[in-house]
Amino acid sequence: MGNFLSLFIGSLLASVFVAGLPLAAAQTQQTAFDLDGRAVDPLAQGTNRIVVLMFLRSDCPISSRYAPVIQQISARYQHDTSFFLVYPDKNQSPQSIRNYLAEYGYALPALRDPEHVLVKQAHAEITPEAAVFDLERKLVYHGRIDNWYVEFGSSRPAPTTHELSDAIQAAMKGKPVAKNAVKGVGCYISDLD
Repeated sequence: MGNFLSLFIGSLLASVFVAGLPLAAAQTQQTAFDLDGRAVDPLAQGTNRIVVLMFLRSDCPISSRYAPVIQQISARYQHDTSFFLVYPDKNQSPQSIRNYLAEYGYALPALRDPEHVLVKQAHAEITPEAAVFDLERKLVYHGRIDNWYVEFGSSRPAPTTHELSDAIQAAMKGKPVAKNAVKGVGCYISDLD
């Protein structure tokens, strides 16, 4: 009887432990939050679109200078992609993000990523930086938008390469991206840790 009781208690504890896993997993799966505080996973959206995450910091001047470019690219591919602006600064309030969106005329959905879950999934290091996920939600590109900036504080009159657009076009065709990772120029996300 003692062995039976030990097995029963062990089995009961194991089932409680296993039953607790989905709840714990669900809590860690919350990848980001919209500006109303709701958990959002942009990669779990049920659309047949490519997902583009744009990592931005409102205190990064290069992020701000790219606002028109990001809006042009998102408009150009609006039928094939879902764009999300991702703010990784855990200290930035939803209201300050709303103010930034209004100031730069953004109409794209904005997410807060205070725990850097999306940052890790996208291998993002810099703002502004893009991450492109194909229809299977595989990361196919991460890095700069284009080569407008040579280094911090030094830009070209106009970019001569367009890595983000190239990556989106390749993903739309189901083809591999020629350069799947290109280091960006801007403000480090690690400064926010």
